[in-house]
Amino acid sequence: MNEPKKKIRIGDLLIQNNVITEDQLMTALSEQKKTGRRLGRTLIDLGFVDEDNLLSLLSTQLEIPFVQLNHYQFNQDLIKKLPEAQARRFRAIVLDEQQGTLLIGMADPMDLMALDEITQTVKQQTRQAVVREGELLSTLDIVYRRTDQISNLAEELDSELSDDAFDLAELTATGDDSEAPVVKLLQSIFEDAVMARTSDIHIEPDENVVRIRQRIDGVLQEQEMKETRINAALVLRLKLMSGLNISEKRIPQDGRFNIRVKGRSVDVRLSTMPTQYGESVVMRLLDQTDGMLGLEKSGMPPKILDRFRVAITRPHGLILVTGPTGSGKTTTLYGALTKLNKPEVKIITAEDPVEYRLPRITQVQVNPKVGLTFSTVLRACLRQDPDVVLVGEMRDQETAEIGLRAAMTGHLVMSTLHTNDAISSAMRLIDMGAEPYLVASSLQGVLAQRLVRRICENCATDYYPTEQERIWLSGLMEDGEEVAETYTRGTGCYQCGNTGYKGRIGIYEWLEMDANTLSALRRADPEEFEKAARESPYYKPLEYCALDFAKQGHTSLDEVFRVSATLQDRESELEEFYDLDLEED
Repeated sequence: MNEPKKKIRIGDLLIQNNVITEDQLMTALSEQKKTGRRLGRTLIDLGFVDEDNLLSLLSTQLEIPFVQLNHYQFNQDLIKKLPEAQARRFRAIVLDEQQGTLLIGMADPMDLMALDEITQTVKQQTRQAVVREGELLSTLDIVYRRTDQISNLAEELDSELSDDAFDLAELTATGDDSEAPVVKLLQSIFEDAVMARTSDIHIEPDENVVRIRQRIDGVLQEQEMKETRINAALVLRLKLMSGLNISEKRIPQDGRFNIRVKGRSVDVRLSTMPTQYGESVVMRLLDQTDGMLGLEKSGMPPKILDRFRVAITRPHGLILVTGPTGSGKTTTLYGALTKLNKPEVKIITAEDPVEYRLPRITQVQVNPKVGLTFSTVLRACLRQDPDVVLVGEMRDQETAEIGLRAAMTGHLVMSTLHTNDAISSAMRLIDMGAEPYLVASSLQGVLAQRLVRRICENCATDYYPTEQERIWLSGLMEDGEEVAETYTRGTGCYQCGNTGYKGRIGIYEWLEMDANTLSALRRADPEEFEKAARESPYYKPLEYCALDFAKQGHTSLDEVFRVSATLQDRESELEEFYDLDLEED
């Protein structure tokens, strides 16, 4: 049997301990009738009581522990004893087991009916602990991953498929097929991806396995399944959802569709590729629920943000955002468009593909197959009386020259380039064939950016750099600045998947054109341009931004080193500091 439970009323308990007044209790009870929420949560939301004070009081009164989940080491086997649906319904989680009795963390330990139902479900004796509701909800999203469910559904789908093929008619049926194994498997894959903050899903067939890999914070995490036949079923279903040709398996195809996962609207961009063992699929997930991040929430350093905002409000000129694929360039440009999006401003974009749909903005999807290229769209845009033009990417000389001339003739033009830093971007336009005088007359500024992983706050700890790292850091420091004694790193925990990182943050460098840089551009002199750029009052290299974040404890030194050098520089420095011979096998 369970330990005896003390029946107390939370309102009376708080009044007896002088935490709230009678008037506050009556106000909370009145509010509770309107909202239907529990009294404790109502008192917290009204600001009458602090959550930690309330939970500490309940812990003392009920003689149960108060557990902080952010630093708790969970046992996955114990967690599975309570199904996710009940865990979310009762705001509860299994924490520990001692002598056959389960410790159940509950956001509302006063809910004795919920505890009784949990006890019946787990078929063991239980005792309570009290936990913060916010910590509990975020923990449930992490610990109830869908990996086991995905494996089970893969086995179920495999058992339904014959050795030779499967019924196309069944898979293409338009009726209610939500219980079909392939549908349930895909639903579990997407739900797991959304909970894990996945940016891309890879479904890859191999000779003996099918791999499902998810890119989380820029790093792939893998799950293997032995049921190789399921790959064809998954690809077929995804092609149907994307409106692609299901009979064509010899050439790559691209498509997109929208799904709702756990109350969130997610746009999925899909790409198929024929491989030796079947078709491989990669899906980019774009969560539309929260809308676009504004520039203020981008994490851009205040000085750069101020200059960038000034640049995008100018009536004409070219602004470039540069960086490798997946560095957040599109997010930055959409943030700028959101800032400029007003009834009196006409904005036209040429994109490949259109990632986020923005109201009042004319967005054009380029389609090279029918001749609708960036240059074609850009030329047509200029006849549509725009104030602001966004070109998804400057890929060729024609697009670059049309964009530069548009910037000269009274339009604000924004675009991207795939270059490593701000300094090389301006010269890249000249290398593409654009006239130096055009570049010098049009270019206003270049924003280069990268994404570095953010240290998990739950397992962050002090880190003391090695002697080799201190030598390296001293080379990055500005004049007169000393290397800090301690930095921060993540040791790895359940919340970050034992990676030490959770989420990413942008690092930026801003190069604004001035008389010296423009003079070097007109002469197309790369050495003079680089010298003038580095003397610019607003320019600060990417690695300095990364180092600032490391000093503030937002990212690790490993991430600073990763972005602060090219591969060649990295190898030469490694050889020097660690006595490695990277040339040898």
